[in-house]
Amino acid sequence: MSERSKIEELNELRSESQEGGGPDRIKAQHDQGRLTARERLDLLLDKGSFREIDAFVKHRTTAFGLDQQQFLSDSVVTGWGTIDGRLVYVFSQDFTVFGGSLGEVHAEKIVKVMDMAIKNGAPVIGLNDSGGARIQEGVVSLGGYADIFLRNTMASGVVPQISAIMGPCAGGAVYSPALTDFIFMVRNSSYMFVTGPEVVKSVTHEEVSFEDLGGASIHSTQSGVCHVVADSEADTLFLIRKLLSYLPQNNLEDPPFRPTKDNPLRRDDALDEIIPDEANKPYDVKEVIRMLVDDGAFFEIHNQFAMNIVVGFARMGGHAVGVVANQPMVLAGVLDIDASEKAARFVRFCDSFNIPIITLEDVPGFMPGTAQEHGGIIRAGAKLLYAYCEATVPKLTVVTRKAYGGAYDVMSSKHIRGDLNLAWPTAEIAVMGPDGAVNIIFRKELAKAKNPEKKRAELVADYREKFANPYVAASRGYIDDVIEPRDTRPRLINALEMLTNKRDSNPAKKHGNIPL
Repeated sequence: MSERSKIEELNELRSESQEGGGPDRIKAQHDQGRLTARERLDLLLDKGSFREIDAFVKHRTTAFGLDQQQFLSDSVVTGWGTIDGRLVYVFSQDFTVFGGSLGEVHAEKIVKVMDMAIKNGAPVIGLNDSGGARIQEGVVSLGGYADIFLRNTMASGVVPQISAIMGPCAGGAVYSPALTDFIFMVRNSSYMFVTGPEVVKSVTHEEVSFEDLGGASIHSTQSGVCHVVADSEADTLFLIRKLLSYLPQNNLEDPPFRPTKDNPLRRDDALDEIIPDEANKPYDVKEVIRMLVDDGAFFEIHNQFAMNIVVGFARMGGHAVGVVANQPMVLAGVLDIDASEKAARFVRFCDSFNIPIITLEDVPGFMPGTAQEHGGIIRAGAKLLYAYCEATVPKLTVVTRKAYGGAYDVMSSKHIRGDLNLAWPTAEIAVMGPDGAVNIIFRKELAKAKNPEKKRAELVADYREKFANPYVAASRGYIDDVIEPRDTRPRLINALEMLTNKRDSNPAKKHGNIPL
């Protein structure tokens, strides 16, 4: 065979590997409103940057007639490319080949790029569109899943891992995404469940649709499995690119610095008026965030789940930061089970990847009630406490209004290694709110009073003046400074720059035992 013939053979094989399951199956994918595995990579990565590996891999199974169904590249496309010029490793499952099912060589291809990512310190992005294990390959496919799960665990906290659910993912196919840092889903198009509707019906006699069982709306609002929802595949891939702009390549790097034209000394007078005069009247903490961060840009995570706490990424003076903020608009910003776990996971991610944490605190305490107690609010609250205590990245806290009880301690207080703890003059730092405190401290006195309501009002006003302010805490050094709200942005940016070379560590140990 001549050299030209060999090159022609190479080109023919490469062209075959890019055809996936063939034109008919590609058309079926498009008819369902879904892109192919390679089309998704073209949208995700910088143009022309994708370098595929294992394009000539074929499965090795002969049982059940599979030896008559061979597809080059099998059911997953793997390799690397760049996003905004930065290296990422990728795999994109191909639903046109065996329904994207995972067999032996499919798993081997994913394992190879994950090993490369860990060795070379770059993020891994998985575009998941799989029917689950390839049943014809039996236990070999289960072993392949376990091989991937191990890599997910080993990569955790070493390189960022992002999963996009681009179609139905069932059974073992959901656990690898669940082990990654962020899960993106497409509205009305992607699904995740351990067992599908038919199995649910046969076991529990419940009738449920794909969407109601494991659609994007369920996982983004109720289960908390999904971190970001988009309306289309293209939007999903765009948002992944946007998220990566805030993240370092690995745990040994700092997040990327992006110069901004937004003045770091900018003071916003509107902040002086944002806290209502009435202590129980809400305000939107997202407005506060937008006024503080560069260009008002805030990439929120879990925006539909546990909305009484807000988490997400932003920049301040060009520095990438993670923001955790109680949301008075929802349940008065109280900490409940879901909010505690949502924030704990976010704090731990930021700490893993050297992203400073800004905490905006307005919290009346932990949610009371039998549902919360029986559901494990103690354990959930301890997770958030553990996450903040463990974190060694720069931690800046601003108490905007309420900081009551144990929730004051938990929300990155000075006592758990907060680096700079500021308060606005509207801050109320106390064991509990004035009403509750008066009812306990002056219970007997109120019982004897001729006019209990008038007496209570007097005692509440007195308590608020003496204790529901930032100055008692400031007098003990628990608050480093009380500032005008308008000065918050320049003070935080100055602190971030002051803490650029912060060094802190935890006692030597294999790992802690977070109260899971």
